[in-house]
Amino acid sequence: MSAECGSGQQVDVVVVGAGAAGLMCAIAAGRRGRRVLVLDHANKVGKKILMSGGGRCNFTNMYSTPDNFISHNPHFVKSALSRYTPWDFIALVEAHDVPYHEKKLGQLFCDRSSKDIVRLLLDECAAVGARVLTHSPVSDVRLGPPHCMQTPQGEVECESLVIATGGYSIPSLGATGFGFDFARSLGIPVWPTRAALVPVTLDGRKLKQIAGLAGVSLDSVTAANGAAFRENILFTHKGISGPAVLQASSYWEPGDPLEIDLFPDLDLAEHIERARRERPKMELKNLLAEQLTRRVAQRWCELWLENKPLDQLTADDIHRVQAACKPWTVRPAGTEGYRTAEVTLGGVDTDALSSKTMECKQHPGLYFIGEVVDVTGHLGGHNFQWAWASGHAAGQYV
Repeated sequence: MSAECGSGQQVDVVVVGAGAAGLMCAIAAGRRGRRVLVLDHANKVGKKILMSGGGRCNFTNMYSTPDNFISHNPHFVKSALSRYTPWDFIALVEAHDVPYHEKKLGQLFCDRSSKDIVRLLLDECAAVGARVLTHSPVSDVRLGPPHCMQTPQGEVECESLVIATGGYSIPSLGATGFGFDFARSLGIPVWPTRAALVPVTLDGRKLKQIAGLAGVSLDSVTAANGAAFRENILFTHKGISGPAVLQASSYWEPGDPLEIDLFPDLDLAEHIERARRERPKMELKNLLAEQLTRRVAQRWCELWLENKPLDQLTADDIHRVQAACKPWTVRPAGTEGYRTAEVTLGGVDTDALSSKTMECKQHPGLYFIGEVVDVTGHLGGHNFQWAWASGHAAGQYV
């Protein structure tokens, strides 16, 4: 539809959302000489950047590939990711003399603070003349071109409108469903959304079983619906968290089990048999404690296993040990929801967008980037890499 705009402020590009994707898009567009205005309803730029990685910002992953993303169209991410790689963002970080380190598994963190990444992005915006305004929600958006919208500064017109408003995760930082609602208002399909990279909760008997174990972390392979992750789990007062559970939560569906292998490197039955020959008088709980910690081993023996010297274990006993640990199967009651979720699963249907430009096929000059799109990365810097890559892709064409 054609918008009837008044005599408002005119720019080439409006980016709604001053997070990772939005700022990267503004930088890329500004480098092309486009007049860019970034608008954000919050009081501060890049709030999720600032809190990410425990305040150190896991800003990318050196080994990020399309296989690290979930989408109803797994091929959609390939174009943007191939044109802006982790090494492109690393080069930007190094150009700004931001010290960083690899924590593990290719995960890169700032040495000092996530503020370094926000400062880098704002410095780049300033260098290309992209203006960034906070306390600036948009309303009454009318598509053109030109596109028109109301802001606290008055009406704004633009040729290209970019929606980079993220998802529902961590509403305390100002997250809203603006992008999803806006897409639906235009008839653009939106896949159902839910919290992802999120701790799971237990209730009733299951929660009582782990009472007193909060804070204990264990190495595991945690699996849900065929996806398995080798990382730690962490017992909490509400259920289970830790990197392995966060990863699996993106694949978990309500009612499904989580299968947690607590001895991922061992044939447990063989391990017990060997220990029985070498240390026959050792108690079972002490053998299990070598991997599970004393508290968890004690609890497992109270719940499912009779603690006795190894030389008194029967074949049935060993089978029960195996069943309780490889895997320990739990059926979560749910998740902690968007309050603690790192990302939102689902979003704007990628079939409605160009994978090359991120432009909406049915609405020329309208773009969706970042978390609002139906693309969700694994834990460990992949979601930031999608933000940089999708923002850069759109920035080449807005």
